[in-house]
Amino acid sequence: MRLLALDTATECCSAALLAQDRLLTREAELARGHAERILPMIDEVLGEAGMSLRDLDAIAFGRGPGSFTGVRLAASVAQGLAFGADLGVVAISDLRALAQQVFDEDGGVTHALVCNDARMKEVYWACFERGDDGLALACGPERVSPPGRVELPPAWSGVAGVAGVGRGFSVYPTLQALPGVAGVWERLLPRAAEVVRLAVPELVAGRLLGPEAAVPVYLRDDVARPQP
Repeated sequence: MRLLALDTATECCSAALLAQDRLLTREAELARGHAERILPMIDEVLGEAGMSLRDLDAIAFGRGPGSFTGVRLAASVAQGLAFGADLGVVAISDLRALAQQVFDEDGGVTHALVCNDARMKEVYWACFERGDDGLALACGPERVSPPGRVELPPAWSGVAGVAGVGRGFSVYPTLQALPGVAGVWERLLPRAAEVVRLAVPELVAGRLLGPEAAVPVYLRDDVARPQP
């Protein structure tokens, strides 16, 4: 299996290449300049593996939610590379990738509330459970809302130690007091390493999208609409 992944939805700009059982990664936390860094990162991991784009089986990307320009960049780069190399694509939620990062780092965590800063006094958020295969499973839709509207699923009542994940918890500390939330991983950002991990089952199952379907997910539909 030869699968390339990229993510630019947040401050973390990253690329990852899964070449058989070898994972090669590049990442950097940047205030800006993702467009100038992501292609060199991709070239570096491909070069380290001695591969070209045409050697790949597919390309995965973090489809958002996140920065408007960041998710658009990831989608457009994935789309362009896939068209050029005649490859299918896999779109992975950046919120799910964050949950996966915690599940992989702490085997005792089985439930995660992911909250990322959405600016405009809102957060992108969603809830995830660890599946039997260790992968993050969504428990409901992804949302964007003020922090005060974030809540755990009723089915999680009584669950001990729900992990709070993402920088929404550092921007809005009141989220850390949400009933049911125990440990908080507030510095983590989504990475291509988890995007590629979550994309593997999609590739194995043949659930690939055409390059034209590599589109970003913003959640906030009016992000580019002038405010009255």
